[in-house]
Amino acid sequence: MLAYVLTVDQRRSRRGRDLVEEALTMLNRDVPDPLLSFERTTGDELQGALTDVGHVIRASLALMRQGTWSVGIGIGDAEEPLPDSTRAARGTAFIHARDAVDAAKRRPQTIAVAGPDDRAHDADALLTLLAGLISKRTAAGWEAIDLMEAGYTVADAAERLDVTRQAIGQRLAVALWQQEKDVHPLAARLLEEAAG
Repeated sequence: MLAYVLTVDQRRSRRGRDLVEEALTMLNRDVPDPLLSFERTTGDELQGALTDVGHVIRASLALMRQGTWSVGIGIGDAEEPLPDSTRAARGTAFIHARDAVDAAKRRPQTIAVAGPDDRAHDADALLTLLAGLISKRTAAGWEAIDLMEAGYTVADAAERLDVTRQAIGQRLAVALWQQEKDVHPLAARLLEEAAG
């Protein structure tokens, strides 16, 4: 069965508090219908298996926003029958996810994609670029983005933040919010193509 496995490792975990439970709560709340739910696999690492590339992108970028995770996305097969726990699962997707998280740990933008062949390289390049974009956003930019993604209009967001509509537009423009959204379908297509 085709799977996209996310193996996620907390960066600099020995110097800070354990953030795995908070990440698990977020992922298991915000990622519907996983193939295998996210769970702690060992130490400060967590893992889950998904089938929807849109969910893979959103989960990965949400983790990148936090700035505390190395994210490996592995594309391949999950052996069937699937176990109840991701810790007991096997298959090439899990092997590729391990390779990807190891690669992510060595990068400035701590995300990587690995798959059965070179087609994963394009998805890797684009998601790395998106992670870099997200890492440069300011708190003010995130305030505006969060309101827009919650369904507010520009006018409503401006009123809520007590700024002008132009200020909200400027925050969104500097954050490249629309450009990021426009690239998500391309990222999804590249992940699907990498799966063969």
